[in-house]
Amino acid sequence: MSTREIISSGNDLAALAAVDSGCQFFSGYPITPSSEIMHTISDLLPEAGGTAIQMEDEIAGVAAAIGASMSGVRAMTATSGPGISLKAENLGLAQMAEVPLVVVNVMRGGPSTGLPTRVSQGDVAQAKNPSHGDYKSITLCAGNLAECYTETVRAFNLADRFMQPVFVLLDETLGHMHAKANIPTVEEVKAGIKPRKTFDGPAKEYFPYGVAQDEAAVLNPMFQGYRYHFTGLHHDKNGFPTEEIETCRKLIDRLFRKVDEHKDELESNEEYMLEDAEILLIGYGSASLAIKEAVNVLREEGIKAGMFRPITLWPSPEKRLHEFGQKFDKVLTVELNMGQYLEEVQRCMGRLDIEKLIKVNGRPFSPADIISKVKEL
Repeated sequence: MSTREIISSGNDLAALAAVDSGCQFFSGYPITPSSEIMHTISDLLPEAGGTAIQMEDEIAGVAAAIGASMSGVRAMTATSGPGISLKAENLGLAQMAEVPLVVVNVMRGGPSTGLPTRVSQGDVAQAKNPSHGDYKSITLCAGNLAECYTETVRAFNLADRFMQPVFVLLDETLGHMHAKANIPTVEEVKAGIKPRKTFDGPAKEYFPYGVAQDEAAVLNPMFQGYRYHFTGLHHDKNGFPTEEIETCRKLIDRLFRKVDEHKDELESNEEYMLEDAEILLIGYGSASLAIKEAVNVLREEGIKAGMFRPITLWPSPEKRLHEFGQKFDKVLTVELNMGQYLEEVQRCMGRLDIEKLIKVNGRPFSPADIISKVKEL
């Protein structure tokens, strides 16, 4: 892969990734600690022929982005946890109508106003089900500066592939960290862009939601010759509301199966020093940076620890976690929340004896925190 070296922050890299990925529309509202994404993309996007707009609130921010996406362009919004709470209803609309969208969430302490300027991973559970109802969320989680860029790029491609919102989780530490990162070249990114599927046959044969049960809707851009209906209601193959029993059942089943039956296109994980490890540490996001350093120190002291880091959080890497559950007696999850991913690890491993190390005071983990906990085990 061709790469370039850049010195930047995580938030700025997410904005740059959007523009390099062909994003043509950004709408949002300022909120700590994600505001720099909007600041940066508002400079970059017009130069690339796109539009960036600050809306009157978070709700309007996501609504405008959904509308832009309906017209056929790549669109993004960015916020933090309280903003996701406000965007929830429209995110549900995008899931039901199958409108692709990238949503970057730079996590901070919560609930409510919480700790606006401090780090947290408290939105992991929210990212799985940001709105009510049945659907399958896709959530990616950057673990270093380079991934603030590469996971945003991947999110745009996945949003168009699966025709739904894709979430990219950063956190305050990554968003505001400023250092060197090696990222793909613009040419490399553009070469990997795959346009959305469209229909080019006779209009009378176009049924946007009349697709195979494991596939996403095929939504041609609005105002370009094909007529169909967008709605948050259960709908038929044309998008028109219906309460027909089998149609409603198959719709929700498809929203699950279009993701579940293509997990191989979604899963991404990092495995660090697991070949001979005796203790398994599981973590993600900025916490994984401290975990990796702790593993290095523990190895120097003769303690064989290793790290598993899910990059795609939802859907979770359940098969791999199940394998680890059979292999390792000692498993420790490390999270900047009360254990939101621990519950998923327990489910996948089929065990309740998983140890946890948590912190919810807005401060990051140090390697010493993790080393001390591992030695207790």
